[in-house]
This record gives sequence, C-alpha cells and structure tokens, in this order.
Amino acid sequence: MRRGAILETILNAKQPIVVYGITGYTGKLIAEYLTRRGLPFVAAGRDRAKIEAQLATVPGRHQVRIEAVSHDEASLTRLCEGAKLVINVVGPFGQLGEPVVKAALANGCHYIDTTGEQDWAIKLRDEYGQAFADKGLLLSPGCAFMWTAGMIAAEIALEDPAIDSVDILYAPRSAPTVASTLSFLRMLCLPNPLKQSGAMTVWPPMTQVDVAVPGSHAIHAGLPWGGGFEPIWFEHDTRVLNCSVLVAFPKGPLVDFVMERMKEYADLAKTHTLKELEAVTNAWGMSIASTPEREVPRINQTMISVWARGTHVGKQILLHVTSPYLSTGALCGIVAQRLLNGGLLAKGFQPATRAFGHRQLMAGLAEDGLHCWSEQIR
Repeated sequence: MRRGAILETILNAKQPIVVYGITGYTGKLIAEYLTRRGLPFVAAGRDRAKIEAQLATVPGRHQVRIEAVSHDEASLTRLCEGAKLVINVVGPFGQLGEPVVKAALANGCHYIDTTGEQDWAIKLRDEYGQAFADKGLLLSPGCAFMWTAGMIAAEIALEDPAIDSVDILYAPRSAPTVASTLSFLRMLCLPNPLKQSGAMTVWPPMTQVDVAVPGSHAIHAGLPWGGGFEPIWFEHDTRVLNCSVLVAFPKGPLVDFVMERMKEYADLAKTHTLKELEAVTNAWGMSIASTPEREVPRINQTMISVWARGTHVGKQILLHVTSPYLSTGALCGIVAQRLLNGGLLAKGFQPATRAFGHRQLMAGLAEDGLHCWSEQIR
C-alpha cells in the first residue's frame, strides 16, 4: 500500500458521490482530489479486488464504500440510490455512457463526466438536457481539462461585452491515457463542429493547419480534435458569433498516425456500418494506447490561447495551466464540493463554467496547486 493511503471502508452507508470507473488513470485522480477535499464517495467498477488494489495506491484517508457492479441500467440504478452526484469515468462515452445517465436521472442525481466526445455531448443535450433541468439537476459532460480550460479562457475574454468571437488553441504537454486514446480516435473521424457567423457548421474533413503556440518558436500542427465542446456550449449563446477550437501538437509520428487513420476511416465509411467503424477506431486506439506516468507540474506545463475579437476591440488571453489530467481530477473535486454545498448556478445541460463560474473554477485549481492564471494582451 502506498504510504499514507488509508482505506476507511464504510459499510451500509449512503455516500453523496458515486465515482463510476474508479480503477482507470483518471478515476484514481478523481478519488485523490475528492479525498483531499474530505468528500466521502462510492468507488464503483466491475471488479471489487481491482478497485481495492487501485485505491490502495491513491494517497490520503479515503472515506469510501466499494461497489462492484455490472454495466447495465438496472444495476447502475441501484448503485446510484441515495447519491447526489454521479461522476462517470467509463468511456468511450458514446458507446458506454447512456445507462449511467439514465441511472443518475432516475435517482435524481447530478451527472458529470470526463468525456471529450462531441457527439455524446450533443446527444445528452438533445435527449436528456430538459429532463435534468426539470428536476433541478446538472448535466455536465466534459468536466475535464478538455474542454473546460478553453471555456475558462473564453469566458475571461467575454467579460468584455464588446467581444463576440473566440478562436481557442490548446497546447497540451501530456501523453493521453488508454481511455482518452480510444475517445480521440473515435471523435476525430466524426464531424468536428465550430460556430461561424452565428450558425453551427463543421470543419472540412482531415483538417490540419500550421499554428503558432505562444512561448514556442517551433510551428505546431493544429487539429480540430473533434471540434471541442466550446462551440457546442456557445451554440445558443447570443454573445458569441464565432467559436473555433484547435489543439496543437509537435509535428511528427503522432500527427502522421492521426492523419493516416482519418483518411482510412473516410475510405472505410463508404462500406462499413457505424457499429463496425466503432470497432475499428477502438482497435486503432488499443494498438497505440498505454498508461502514462503520473504528471509532474514542472514538466507538463500547458498553454491555452484565445484570440478574442469584436467589431472595434481585440485581445489575446493566455491561460497558463499545468498537468491536464491532474487538473481533471481537481475540477471534479471542485465541482463535487460546490454541488454538495449548494453552489450550483445553472441547471440542465451546462458547462462547468456556467454552472459554477469560471473565476471560481480558476480559484479552485489554484488552491490545488495547479497554477491556473491568465494574462491579457491587447
């Protein structure tokens, strides 16, 4: 057992938070940041022994009830009984997420997840957003570094009412987890949304552009990376006429691999069903996926850049953050604590920035030592 990891197993107690998918890389980080905030939770997954083993590697004194559960709606509904919040970390979400959402709604639970999949977010908005709002519940997919950090930077720009357009660039410096790899290969091959002149559209297939990352002399490759969530969150926001998202990567083998897979997907889509294509992208992901080492804040420094424009004004927002996966764990902890303390500002299908306030999320990340600060260049 890792030094300092103490498991306080609470039998027969109803915990306010359910973390489903606790044994993965991101799930363990969420457990760590819930523990830092003294929040009790249910650690749920398919294999009890694996849950116990993985929790033993997470530092802190965990107030936890462990539940092994099958991945079906009935079992998940029983799991969520008595809870107030479900944090779903089981992806790809477009393939596995719906039973969890149904279970949360049936029990009157708020729902957040760590997805980056745009089609999944749109499905939740269209099919479940109103139902959650009617019950006064939050439905917030993508409560993670991607795509919340870009929303924080964009909202800083939009504090100026003269701004109406945000061009967002992520420049992460971290290796993706296994689950993230499966998700990004899936979403890269689907339509990638953006908002242009007040209307939603999509990027041309296989878009790759050269981008300049602030603080770096090397030109990077910019990919829509599924399009981001920011255009989806801003789709019906009258403040925003234009919103686009790119993700910057050093040119090299990863970018080459992604471009080759997108071309291959386009060819396969002519003769394969959607279910068959999902199996293809999963296989691609597993062929390159590996579990990365824990992030180190001094190494995994990350930049968010937003060029913001209005008719007579322009500015650049630079958001200096570190450790995207640690930030995801921290964001889930911040959101959970604010929800339990009655800090919800907006219900239904909402980004975390709108549900709790972008400045409040920045402050929470800073409290966790993740150095989220911004500068404005006019």
